[in-house]
Parts: sequence; C-alpha cells; structure tokens
Amino acid sequence: MEMALVLNGLIIGFAIAAPVGPIGVLCIRRTLADGRVTGLLCGLGAATADALYACVAGFGLTAVSSLLVSQQWVLRVSGGAFLLYLGIRTFAGKPARTAAQASGAGLMGAYLSTLALTLTNPATIITFAVIFAGLGVAQEARGNYAAAAMLVLGVFFGSALWWLILSGGVSLLQSRFTPQNLRWVNRLSGAVIAGLGLIALVSVIQ
Repeated sequence: MEMALVLNGLIIGFAIAAPVGPIGVLCIRRTLADGRVTGLLCGLGAATADALYACVAGFGLTAVSSLLVSQQWVLRVSGGAFLLYLGIRTFAGKPARTAAQASGAGLMGAYLSTLALTLTNPATIITFAVIFAGLGVAQEARGNYAAAAMLVLGVFFGSALWWLILSGGVSLLQSRFTPQNLRWVNRLSGAVIAGLGLIALVSVIQ
C-alpha cells in the first residue's frame, strides 16, 4: 500500500507542477541565464513548497489549512507584488555574456526565492485536498502517519521530476541562444511574470 501511495503522490505532484505558470517561466529564464543547476534548484524550491502544502492536506492539519486559507489575501498580495517586482527586474535586466559561476548564495537564493513564492498560494492546499479525496488516497492515509508521509514524499518526487525534465530540456537548447535572443527571453519572461503578478493583485482587490 505504501508504494502505491508513493506512486499516487508522484503522479499528483507531477501533474500539479507541469502547467507552466510564473514559476515555470522563472525556471526557464534562470536555466538559460545561469545554467541547469540553478534552474533545477529554482524548481526544487517549488517542489518543496508543493510537498509542504501536500503535508498539510495529507496529514489532515485542518487548523493550519484554515488559518492559511483565511489569510491568503495577505500572501497573495505579497506574492503578486513580488512577481510584479521580479517581472520588471527581469524585463529590464541585461543577459549575461559569460556563463554564471555557481555560488552558494546564488544557488540558495534560487531555491529559497521560488520556495517563498510558491508558498504565497495557500489555495494549493485545497487543490491537494480535493485531488487526494477524489482519488481516495486521503482515506488510505488518514490516521496513518507513515502512509501520509509516503504520499507527501511521492508528491515531492513527482514535482521534482517535472523540474528536472524542464531544466534539463531547456539546458539542451541553451547553446542555441545568442545574447540578443536572451535579451528577448528576458523581456518576454519578464512581461509574463509581471503580468501574472498584476493579475494576482487585481484579483485580490476585486
């Protein structure tokens, strides 16, 4: 049963991570600008956040879930503002002319920034809770901490697998991008990220 829960979690984590939103665009841009490792760590930050929210849903932490969802407007404003800032900075930024050197601060910053950004969407808890219930995995894990842990572990690995595929695929195309092409990548990804941030802020106001 535990291996089945890991497999279910892996499928769920992969499916939730796969749609390309602001984090996906950010991961693509960071991979092109700073290399495969930075892009992968950018994605692993999102995978960690997915696992944390799956943990809240899987372990039935109703009080934590209710608190986060009730205060989601604060998190959404913070996330929207950060996306808007990040988009503008990306749009205006100049592409690097030489390969970036891996540094602890840069790699850790890539991981932590996407972890924080993904955590600004507590409604993800509801998504996991609905999917878990719909597939019947919540019933299997209820009251069984080991089973719930296997489910959450599967979610993390599924999400991480998507980010590995994405960063690896983009990295293979990296050599085809000239500095001029990278400038347009910056502008396009910056506009998309800023636009999504603006949409998030407007939705909160409405």
